[in-house]
Amino acid sequence: MHRGKGMKFVGDSRVTAEKKANLPKDYSEYPGRTEAFWPNFLLKEWLVGSVFLIGFLILTAAHPSPLEQQADPTNAGYIPLPDWYFLFLYQFLKYQYAGGEFIVLGAIVMPGLAFGALLLAPFLDRGPERRPTKRPIAVGLMLLGVFATFWLTYESVQHADYAHRAEKYGVNVEAVESEIDKSGPGWEVYEANCMSCHGEALQGQGNYPSLMDTEKSADEIKDIAQNGIGQMPAGIFNGSDEELQQLADFIKNAGSGGGGEGGSSEGESSEEGSSEDGESASGH
Repeated sequence: MHRGKGMKFVGDSRVTAEKKANLPKDYSEYPGRTEAFWPNFLLKEWLVGSVFLIGFLILTAAHPSPLEQQADPTNAGYIPLPDWYFLFLYQFLKYQYAGGEFIVLGAIVMPGLAFGALLLAPFLDRGPERRPTKRPIAVGLMLLGVFATFWLTYESVQHADYAHRAEKYGVNVEAVESEIDKSGPGWEVYEANCMSCHGEALQGQGNYPSLMDTEKSADEIKDIAQNGIGQMPAGIFNGSDEELQQLADFIKNAGSGGGGEGGSSEGESSEEGSSEDGESASGH
């Protein structure tokens, strides 16, 4: 007995007699509109991903990122700067009601509401309409978010002096790659007094300047080690006169690949020596 649209009664329930598996139709039934996931679709995805990856690697090799010195938790004078994708939040915290006494509001509450709304958008807006003109609220909020992100990022970049940061905090590649003679007594004095601030290769780090290729004489270096310069206070070096001479000779000659005769304590002074003054760096 047949009733309805081809439905057959099985006992007292309306269950179809010919039960078919609930499987989607094969892609071959839609010629020109779909394709096999493996290998056709995945192969195209991998090819596109490889092109972008190669392009990214070429860009990275041609324009390497300007790395700064190794992080030093004891350096209170260092001014951190976030990566570009967080610059808009960094700039946002500079405003009156997002920083200072309102830091919790600007750093946690407002960004949390913004990103929370973004996560909940698919659940809050479930209408079938997809034309932008029919969704003024959603489109308006999206445009406001994009505009605010780009504007805050632009403002942050405009106020950041990247050239000054590169000069002050950048890694001295020449100093790092130079060969330092570590066999002489001057190196031992430098290691004991100065290396923690000025680096193993005299390259400087943070606010502590590089000591490579200094134009100061050995006597000037000794004077700075004892009396300080710039932000470097006096009395940092307390070694003997012989060690002081060894340190001055070591710093003076290290820039040219030497430093075997040097290796005195002057390094300490140069360590703390001048963060803002190039001379202090050299003298150190």
